[in-house]
Amino acid sequence: MKIHQQDFQERRDTGTTQFEVPAQRPGAGSRTSAVQGAAPAASQPVPRPVPVPVPARAGHRFLIYKQDPSVVELGARLTFVPSVVLNGPTDARVRTELQGVTPVARNVNGDFVFAAGSPQFDCAHTFAVVRQAMAMYERHNGGNPIPFAWNVGGNTDRISVFPRAGVGANAFYSRTAKALKFLFFTPEGQPETNVVHTCRSFDIVAHETGHAILDGLKPGWLSADGPPQTGGLHESFGDITAIFLALAQPDQAEALVALTKANLHDKSFLADVAEEFGRALGMPSGLRNADNDLKLSQVGNEVHAISQVFTGAIYDVLADIFAFETDRQRRTKDPAVVLIEASAALCRLVFDAIVASPATGARYVDVANKMLQISSGRGDPAIYRTFIRNRFAVREITTAATPLTDLMSGRMNMTDADYTGDGRDVTEVEALDEHSASLRAEQDRSRCCGTMQMPEYQVIAPEKLAKRGSLEDDDILREDLDELRRAFSK
Repeated sequence: MKIHQQDFQERRDTGTTQFEVPAQRPGAGSRTSAVQGAAPAASQPVPRPVPVPVPARAGHRFLIYKQDPSVVELGARLTFVPSVVLNGPTDARVRTELQGVTPVARNVNGDFVFAAGSPQFDCAHTFAVVRQAMAMYERHNGGNPIPFAWNVGGNTDRISVFPRAGVGANAFYSRTAKALKFLFFTPEGQPETNVVHTCRSFDIVAHETGHAILDGLKPGWLSADGPPQTGGLHESFGDITAIFLALAQPDQAEALVALTKANLHDKSFLADVAEEFGRALGMPSGLRNADNDLKLSQVGNEVHAISQVFTGAIYDVLADIFAFETDRQRRTKDPAVVLIEASAALCRLVFDAIVASPATGARYVDVANKMLQISSGRGDPAIYRTFIRNRFAVREITTAATPLTDLMSGRMNMTDADYTGDGRDVTEVEALDEHSASLRAEQDRSRCCGTMQMPEYQVIAPEKLAKRGSLEDDDILREDLDELRRAFSK
């Protein structure tokens, strides 16, 4: 039956459909004559009430690179930030600054969707990735906001994000500036038009945001006075933030499963950190490779190299848990769903272990032991803790509390939830070498990202850093200023 537009509009205006008859107005006459002796007319159907619409949820769409411009198989896609974002973009925690461009305005649909590569896109992309990284850890924090290091005593100051902060092959987080700054550069030997913007890398933005989040959780860990492993934890936390955040995106998890055939040790965009940036510096793939085989005895006291040992151990544990859960749930869940859940569970375990670790001078073994104890307390399968013990022991971080025979021979039972190696579910291990350069030497931060090279973390007393609170330029210059005061007071 055809319904003309005018007829449909009349019916919609009266609240009826093609199956309903408008109720008569009181006192109105019948449109048809009653027929004597005819059967009583059927009762008129009661019009159904118009459903009350679900209240609209606040939120905005952003166009972002899922990795960076060089990872063309993922490209730029829409993502949704489910909170109120003002023009800027800015919200209660983050604001974006780019001279001559910000505040960037939402479009007519209330979204921040701009042409990839434009200044407006850079602002929106960077803001969205920062916000997603914060949201991921807030979920693991019971939904509670994680303070920045200066958010004490009721201070609610935002962090400022500078997508194009200046020229240079770097990016950094500064507590003094309360900022994340992303630089841009032209690779050597390339045309001036081939500019690499670090803000366009999902990995780099997530990494630097990881520094800011960890500084809020453990403000004493950025001090250069700590052992190299403490610095390594900071750099590693940045890299694993990028990994866990990528796997919190369902489309990335699904793409990864298809690309690797559900084998996380196959080469992929996940293990290669900051692909475009790494290639611009002459490296074969990314800036770092999370799926590595580095051991502590191979890295000395250089913080970036040390960080890859911890990152590699966590990546191996993720691959082990995913393999185990894929087999256990192969008939009930899609592998991409299994990967998302396994990654989220491990991310929360690492997060909780870091929160429970020492406020200063933290070592890899401290985090490993907290992971073992928390995993046991929350009822994970015993094989999870076997994975943790094995992977940290192979990296020469801890002693092998249970045999590594099955692991090293490739005969480890990856399907037995109760497997421990010898029947003992050990939840505390020792550092393999207490005299390791990674524990005893001074930190070598020469190859670190800009965050670890900031003077504030080199010269400000670790006790002051560990107390949280805002930092000023005078805090960095404190020693020189005190010397001048003494000289001028004579």
